[in-house]
Amino acid sequence: MKSSNVLLGVLAGFAAGAVLGILFAPDKGSKTRKDLKDKGRKYSDAVRTKSHEFADSVSQKFQDIKNEGTKVADNWKQKAKDVEADFKSKA
Repeated sequence: MKSSNVLLGVLAGFAAGAVLGILFAPDKGSKTRKDLKDKGRKYSDAVRTKSHEFADSVSQKFQDIKNEGTKVADNWKQKAKDVEADFKSKA
């Protein structure tokens, strides 16, 4: 499952929970607003954490691919030098 799909699902769940909480709130308006503010802060922190984790994951994968590409390029350079040296030694 893609991380972006998970993030969208989490955000949709938070929004649905907030709406239902407001509709069925048994408390006074001031308490409900405070609770929503607290939950909103909690959810925004969770989303921020997940987005940082996702960015770190993407960054790490990019770095891994870059390192692998460098290894492949170095390997091909060495093979080209070996072929060139072999060709010169036979000429």
